[in-house]
Amino acid sequence: MSRSAVNKAADGDGDAATGHHRHGTLRARRTLIVGACAVVVLLVGAFLADLAVAARGEYRLSRSLQVSPKITYDPEVTLGGVPYVVHASRDEFSGATITARGVAVAGCAIRGGCTAELGARLGTLRVPDGWNIGPSDVMATESVDAYTRLDSVNLGRFLGILDLTVNTPAPEDKAGGGGPQDGLLHRSSGVLLTGTVAVPPSTHPVPSTGSQTTPVPADTPSASEYRGRKAKVSVSVDLTVHDGRLHLQATGFYDGPEEHETSSELDGPGNAGLRTEVLHRFSTTLPPLPLPWGLTPTGAHSEGSDILLVADTGPRELRPRDF
Repeated sequence: MSRSAVNKAADGDGDAATGHHRHGTLRARRTLIVGACAVVVLLVGAFLADLAVAARGEYRLSRSLQVSPKITYDPEVTLGGVPYVVHASRDEFSGATITARGVAVAGCAIRGGCTAELGARLGTLRVPDGWNIGPSDVMATESVDAYTRLDSVNLGRFLGILDLTVNTPAPEDKAGGGGPQDGLLHRSSGVLLTGTVAVPPSTHPVPSTGSQTTPVPADTPSASEYRGRKAKVSVSVDLTVHDGRLHLQATGFYDGPEEHETSSELDGPGNAGLRTEVLHRFSTTLPPLPLPWGLTPTGAHSEGSDILLVADTGPRELRPRDF
């Protein structure tokens, strides 16, 4: 056989070997890709299945909470711990978040009444049956952070100032509306309230002059319904708790950097008494507000455009039906 023939035969064998190697590599890659896709599909399927089981468990707890006479609508419930099936099988969760909206609160004279949002964040939670938490089951938690939230509309109804708005001002050395970007999530003093009131805001004579004025009902629901003198103003308010009740104390008219309102109706040295009475319209102690599980309030603060009555406790044993 000639050298050229030998070289051709060798080249042919080399090409065949290379071809077999390439085909083997492609098969291996396909196998790896198919295997990886199968693993991803299994993981996604397991994740979705865990979400479905968690949603079912959270719905059962929501229905158990609705047994409470305070609650009208299904509360939103989130049970902490991933994967859910592992925590449910251990009857222990890393925590829970509960939000119940549209809860009726007493003591509001405005037609239609007032509502609030009740919520709680629970610490590590142990339950008798992680798959089905019943209304009477004892939930042992390491901590409870509960609140009752009044938005500006419902707070305005309590005060009889129907156009009331609430703002959490930023610190003096920072611009903005007092949000997380300003390092301020809430505050208990210097909360900004803005609203319209009748002038004078009560049936009493103006203290500065002692003269009798045209009577205006003290419970005038909104100056927008009043045809006499009225003023839209912004005031600074401190929030405290008096005997378990939320107390608002107006400390003065606001003139800081946040957007605010002033009224010429109150200008002049002769209107000092009127200014005092207007401030009084923004000061009150609200009727007792419900807190989850009847907890005793420990403080109050604003949060954005809402006012919160809060309670923080350590370890507690709770039943959903008592929410």
